[in-house]
Amino acid sequence: MPAIQLTPAERKEHRAAAHHLDPVVYVGAEGLTPAVVKETDAALKAHGLIKVRVFSDDREERERILAELSGRLDAAPIQHIGKLLVLWRPIPPKEKAPDEDRKPGPKTVKIIKYSKRGGQRPQVKKVTVLGNQRVTPGGSIKRAKPRATSVKKKLAGQ
Repeated sequence: MPAIQLTPAERKEHRAAAHHLDPVVYVGAEGLTPAVVKETDAALKAHGLIKVRVFSDDREERERILAELSGRLDAAPIQHIGKLLVLWRPIPPKEKAPDEDRKPGPKTVKIIKYSKRGGQRPQVKKVTVLGNQRVTPGGSIKRAKPRATSVKKKLAGQ
């Protein structure tokens, strides 16, 4: 018995979303091996909604594989058409890497300034914008935050 129970409306939405997908896991003549289960689990973690193609002509065998995969991986069986099986499991939230708190680095931005006269070409300028800068609507670059100065320099300036 699968751990995730879906309403018919939810199942219908997932079927519609899976329509254009290609199979990402293939079950061959060996059947449901530990490697196939591991790849299916990895695909569910990455995509959430996947198609599995089973190269078996026995319908009961395919239904057994669908039930076993959904039970082992805590996934919801969405659909079984021919040799294609559709499984869904919510994608787990990704863990943050330790250095993801850093600010964004420099990026290249294309600034286009149109001429006030209609017939002339616009000026195109590529500019590197640092992490603490922003581009204004007029096309100039400004600091997003004021530059931090030390307390000593602030006191010395008074």
